[in-house]
Amino acid sequence: MAEPTDDAARNRLRHVYWIGGGSGAGKSTVARRVADRHGLHLYATDDVMSDHAGRSTAQECPYLHEFMAMDMDERWVRRSPEVMLETFHWFRGEGFARIVDDLLRLPTEPGILVEGFRLLPYLVRPLLATPAHAVWLLPSPAFRRAAFADRGSLWTIAGRTSDPERALRNLLERDRLFTQRLRAETGILGLPAVEVDSATTEDKLTERVTRALALR
Repeated sequence: MAEPTDDAARNRLRHVYWIGGGSGAGKSTVARRVADRHGLHLYATDDVMSDHAGRSTAQECPYLHEFMAMDMDERWVRRSPEVMLETFHWFRGEGFARIVDDLLRLPTEPGILVEGFRLLPYLVRPLLATPAHAVWLLPSPAFRRAAFADRGSLWTIAGRTSDPERALRNLLERDRLFTQRLRAETGILGLPAVEVDSATTEDKLTERVTRALALR
């Protein structure tokens, strides 16, 4: 079966709202609140990462399969944050087509709210009937680190390496660079973005996202 063109996919995804952004920005929490408030079906891209990775091939997702072949130190200790950013598979858009395929298979009613860091602005933009159907959350470095600490996940990855301190520094810097890239990309494409810092409460962020998505 032929893949839908951007125009065809855009028309078929008019009922979809998108929340992207940097890691630790509060996307999942806010998406749950917004979906519950407005009766939308929630599709969390993090929940399907393992499935998408398992069904991928090295030909369609070369960066993913290189990453899968690395040990933890190769992934997080021995490479610079800049190299991590440029070679991280999900940041390269690998597997995004599977997200779109999933969304096209879901019922159109009552509407879908999709969230996750895999929603790169340049990939989402061609699928938007209106820019108001998408927003990106841009966390400050301090907010991101505090969010991971509050979740108890700050050392989840870094703690599995031979040098946790260095791995954590690398991870946090890679994520800072990714957020910086999202900020620039949303600006260039004219897409909504919300800055998230230590003064941003869940209630305040939920309201900002609701306004950005033009939900009532």
